[in-house]
Amino acid sequence: MTDSKRSGSGEVATKRGKRERLTAAAVRMLHEQGVEKTTLADIARAADVPVGNVYYYFKTKDELVEAAIGAHAQSLEAMIASLDQLPAPQDRLKALIGGWVEQRELAAQFGCPFGTLSSELDKRADGLDRTAAEVMRILLDWGERQFREMGRTDARDLAVALIASYQGISLLTNTFRDPELMAREGARLERWIDSLV
Repeated sequence: MTDSKRSGSGEVATKRGKRERLTAAAVRMLHEQGVEKTTLADIARAADVPVGNVYYYFKTKDELVEAAIGAHAQSLEAMIASLDQLPAPQDRLKALIGGWVEQRELAAQFGCPFGTLSSELDKRADGLDRTAAEVMRILLDWGERQFREMGRTDARDLAVALIASYQGISLLTNTFRDPELMAREGARLERWIDSLV
């Protein structure tokens, strides 16, 4: 391999690395500060990338928000793939709940990472709210499949109830800064899942 090819592939890796760092920083900063308060400079600083370089990867803050939504979708799909390795649908649903409960300290501090972003984007008229809704639909559809595998004819309603319970408890956990609320609701949801089998 020639030096030019080596440096070219290293340059691609560096570009990809910066873009990924900026996206990860956007996910974190948007969760911690919200869309409106977060600046490109905040994201650049969190990613350890010079602010002038941000424009090479993302022309606008909206492009960074869209990349953050994409990162949430990738994380969700990876989580679903992992959950799908479990043998029974009720095990998968309870593992999902367990994952939510593990994040209770983060929820107490900043709310649900994706729920708060979706709520904030709903107040804008740029179409990103619809993009975020499609990510939420992935989770809703997956939940419906689990309840259907459990033999439930009301699978969609149950999936909506599960996600609504999580979003509601995330809001209360954040409002009262009380992670124990999430833990108690998680235990209740696990008992609820068991009662549906």
